[in-house]
Amino acid sequence: MDNPRIFLPVARRAALEAGRYLLQGLNQKKRVAFKGQVDLVTSFDRKSEEMIYSRLGQAFPDHSFLAEEEIHQERASDYLWLVDPLDGTTNYAHGLPVFCVSIALAFRNEIILGLVYDPSREELYTATRGQGAYLNGKPIRVSKTRKLGRSLLATGFPYDVRTSQDNNLDHFASFAVRAQAIRRLGSAALDLCYVACGRFDGYWEKKLKPWDLAAGALLVEEAGGRVSNLEGEKFNLSSPHIVASNGYIHRSMLDILSPGLVK
Repeated sequence: MDNPRIFLPVARRAALEAGRYLLQGLNQKKRVAFKGQVDLVTSFDRKSEEMIYSRLGQAFPDHSFLAEEEIHQERASDYLWLVDPLDGTTNYAHGLPVFCVSIALAFRNEIILGLVYDPSREELYTATRGQGAYLNGKPIRVSKTRKLGRSLLATGFPYDVRTSQDNNLDHFASFAVRAQAIRRLGSAALDLCYVACGRFDGYWEKKLKPWDLAAGALLVEEAGGRVSNLEGEKFNLSSPHIVASNGYIHRSMLDILSPGLVK
């Protein structure tokens, strides 16, 4: 495996380009389509995806590529790019400036590079396996909050929240009376970045896709936090459920999410 840092400059340029394009379109009229009852996609999602694929594809033509909307290129390569070209589409469609671009690179199914760009705040989060996590080039660390009752948490709800009983509302209610507070930003990638830099103490969510989680999960780990599935097992790209924390409150979170398990 090559040093993952060699891939960072191209990924950074791709994220900055796409993010700035999205920011310019934030207050423009948008063509919105529905992938489900509450799952949106806009023409800006697709254009951002094309921009990122063009830059990464030119630089690394042998790599595989998996993005949220339309582009899926499977090649005989150990490297796979996972891209969410616009995480927070519902926010974006309503003109709410809480969204980002998320790019990750996996080598043989292990995440080795993660990058999240929030153009509204001009915040670029980067991490490479074994080499730390950074916000605009400065090292970041998770919080030191040790008690769940003093913790600020984040979560989200699945797109089938209206039709499925497994919709996270029960867990939200359980945490609401145990944590200091809970926030719902509408962007899984930013939720994970905020755990990595200590703004949130913990985060959980269910029914997500690899491109939602890959970059942010690495950022949390490289910032000194812990990432797992709901059973406390090591997080991997095939898991649709995630728990991320500063490490100190992780077991307390798992006790609520999967009571009775030995962790």
